[in-house]
Amino acid sequence: MTKFKTLDDLGDLTGKVALVRVDLNLPMQDAHVTDDTRVRASAPTILELAEKGAKVLLLAHFGRPKGERVSTMSVSMTLDAVQAVLGKEVMFVPEIAGPVVEQAVGILRPGDIAMLENTRFWKGEEKNDPDLAKAIAANGDIYVNDAFSAAHRAHVSTEGLAHLLPAYAGRSMEAELKALEAALGTPVRPVCAVVGGAKVSSKLDVLTHLVTQVDHLIIGGGMANTFLAARGVNVGKSLCEHDLAATAEKILDTAEQSGCTVHLPYDVVVAKEFAAHPASLRTCNVHEVSADEMILDVGPAAVEALADVLKTCRTLVWNGPLGAFETPPFDAATVALARSAAALSKEGVLTSVAGGGDTVAALNHAGVAADFTYISTAGGAFLEWMEGKALPGVVALER
Repeated sequence: MTKFKTLDDLGDLTGKVALVRVDLNLPMQDAHVTDDTRVRASAPTILELAEKGAKVLLLAHFGRPKGERVSTMSVSMTLDAVQAVLGKEVMFVPEIAGPVVEQAVGILRPGDIAMLENTRFWKGEEKNDPDLAKAIAANGDIYVNDAFSAAHRAHVSTEGLAHLLPAYAGRSMEAELKALEAALGTPVRPVCAVVGGAKVSSKLDVLTHLVTQVDHLIIGGGMANTFLAARGVNVGKSLCEHDLAATAEKILDTAEQSGCTVHLPYDVVVAKEFAAHPASLRTCNVHEVSADEMILDVGPAAVEALADVLKTCRTLVWNGPLGAFETPPFDAATVALARSAAALSKEGVLTSVAGGGDTVAALNHAGVAADFTYISTAGGAFLEWMEGKALPGVVALER
């Protein structure tokens, strides 16, 4: 049993008004949306509510207007993209509460969809102001949250409304929460986590939490260098946070006490300059990195061993690339391990959940995104979930 209500708990909604929080914070170029992934994620929820006869009012933020009306940050900028994905006309309403919205609701027929203005144009949104929440709720009958990516924020549109109206998780939110529950809530063991990226400092809380939750922790990217240096390895000119050596040691100690095996690379790909296919490129043992070289990827022998680790696991959580994957050939380790994980997921022996912007880009680059069990497009919310934090937008749905 899920701890929250879903669209399955709703019957006929004819004439009822559904306030639906979606993510329309889309990438733009020259006033055109360049990626409509987030719209496509919420489309099933919006269309299902419309089919059940609801008048659907979309709530979303766009950019950071900080409580002011900024014309270039109107959510109407996304209107064409939303209409294209939904295949339906969407009315734009330049307010989020009050008589203008009430009037729009009067014009809408059952099954119609309207988009309300950027919630962050109102100062009360980010302060979770109860008066603003009441004003918005006054025009709705039910509240549906389908924006997991904003669930780590306790704002009016993500948290406050859930206390004033019957609250439900949309299809995208529901899929996300089920995937996360399968990955770290009540996972099938052994569990492996892959954490990569440039800096330990940005993922300290993630690493500290994960070593108490998983059986294997694979550390890659620039942050692996910090752990290697803490272990006394000379990492040359590599990106490394030497001041965090004691912190890295503490994380390794906690892992040992918790029975978590930490995997650090033992062979690495190095070069004297960071460029695509540099002349100074070579693969060596981690103890053979010279003073003028930098580690830019995990070596092939280590990747093969890591693929064998994955074969022993049943659940995988992945956040961050293993090397400087944007610059070939330093994408090799990430691509190889991602392909191993994808193959195991396809066979049905591994539940794989990945999230974070760089991670999604890396898996797309490896051509395996479709074979992972679940890919989260959320950045901050996914990281906070990996840190073991309660997400206000999710907690509000659980009541």
